[in-house]
Amino acid sequence: GAMAQSQARSNAITFSAALSACEKGGEWEKAMQLFRFMAQQRVELDLTIFGTAINACRRGGRWEDALQLLSMMSKRFLESNTIIISAAISSCERGGELERALKLFSMAVQSKVESNKIMFSAAISACEKSGRWEKPLQLLGVMLQTEMNVNTITFSAAISACQRAG
Repeated sequence: GAMAQSQARSNAITFSAALSACEKGGEWEKAMQLFRFMAQQRVELDLTIFGTAINACRRGGRWEDALQLLSMMSKRFLESNTIIISAAISSCERGGELERALKLFSMAVQSKVESNKIMFSAAISACEKSGRWEKPLQLLGVMLQTEMNVNTITFSAAISACQRAG
């Protein structure tokens, strides 16, 4: 009854707080262990919990885990948001999977996920590391056309991509 529901909610809150502490502490392995345990315990895995786990993957450059979590979200009919997609793109970038990062960005844009500066910057940063100069300039152009607030970091990443390409 009501007591069981209350217990389940407090468990979810407790687990979520522990997961967040692992993520913030850069302990992606512990975060993933905790996430799996939460799933086994049938804790309701919501958007916040998935987002925290994917962000832990970002910190560890664990692109495989990040993409697996995105897939799990999709199977549970949870819609990704810009923050989650950006973290997954950055996971791919940090893991050296630059083409996957760009593919994820393209899929997000095509599926009408609300794009923002964070998502564009993650994609531009992935381009910078791959030595591709055309795509970052194209993305920067889109950002400027849509009057997105472009910051120095984003400009620097685009310039750096051009420099790397020669």
